Amino acid sequence: MYRNIKKYSKKAGMPPGTLVHIGKVKTGDILVSLIEYNENIFNETKINNIQQYTPISEKSVINWLNIDGVHNTETIEKIGALYNLHPLTLEDIVNTGQMPKIEEYDNYTFIVLKMLYYNDNNKSIEVEQISICLGNNFVLTFQEEKEKDAFKNVKDRLRLSKGRLRKAGADYLVYSMIDSVVDSYFLILEKIGEKIELLEEQVLNEPSEQVLHQIHALKREMIFLRKTIWPVRDVISTIEKGGSNFILDSMHIYFRDVYDHTIRVIETIETYRDILSGILDIYLSSISNRINAVMKVLTIIATIFMPLTFLAGIYGMNFEYMPELKWKWGYPLILAIMLFIGVTMVIYFKKKDWL
Repeated sequence: MYRNIKKYSKKAGMPPGTLVHIGKVKTGDILVSLIEYNENIFNETKINNIQQYTPISEKSVINWLNIDGVHNTETIEKIGALYNLHPLTLEDIVNTGQMPKIEEYDNYTFIVLKMLYYNDNNKSIEVEQISICLGNNFVLTFQEEKEKDAFKNVKDRLRLSKGRLRKAGADYLVYSMIDSVVDSYFLILEKIGEKIELLEEQVLNEPSEQVLHQIHALKREMIFLRKTIWPVRDVISTIEKGGSNFILDSMHIYFRDVYDHTIRVIETIETYRDILSGILDIYLSSISNRINAVMKVLTIIATIFMPLTFLAGIYGMNFEYMPELKWKWGYPLILAIMLFIGVTMVIYFKKKDWL
């Protein structure tokens, strides 16, 4: 996030609608694929030259144009010209630091979402911006990552003609995409829940500075998730309340279901934040108890040696007229007295449960 904020300086002084890619540095070509379908037709092709592509205007066929990679602004601009996309929409597509939102235009609805992935190698959350343009019979999706496919399950359902996806319109396709994005949040929360369980065990059994770092890292992740997912709730709420002219009223019940899922995700995030705060309190209490136990032992040791040091100090003053210095049994007697005092104090401390 902080890197993206620093990269905003590249747009300083430029007019609105200027296409400047902001995000992870990418190389290579943009991958463009087209899926044309209805209940009886399914065609999937790759478009190597966007200049030779012409959108199909037949209303009975849904056109899904998927673009993997948004770093090539020239290609994005050409696609925008084909579908008459607003320059501000194109600017938001290539700026991968956008927050989830929905905007209504004359010929399409523009939606920005965040897809989340869990990297098992470095145990971290990775985020990808997903931009969706919904028109009467077309859907444009812009994915930031070429290596990942956020809508693989949706494509599989189209290929196998599972469910009502092939029978419904473009708005149902967008619903399936949003539902897929929200489902990814549950997978992330499942991984975080496993982390929290391990942290609870470590805090109770062996609290350490490393555990403290893990707690703070998880708290930062929860803050990031809250900032990322909270706006998704508003996007879906806007759609569910009829905020798009390209989504039929009959679809609102489906988006209401996704809205409920988003609420569950947000409630889980808040619960995890409270649990992490509790784990942090337990950690601090455990460390405090360990310090108190150490201080208790040191205090008892100092208390036991205090009278012994007093006796040793008296007979270390070397005055000439000290009768005990001339006694034959003076030295053994003083040692016996010291031993008696030490043992007596240890017995007393044990009876008081201080040891």
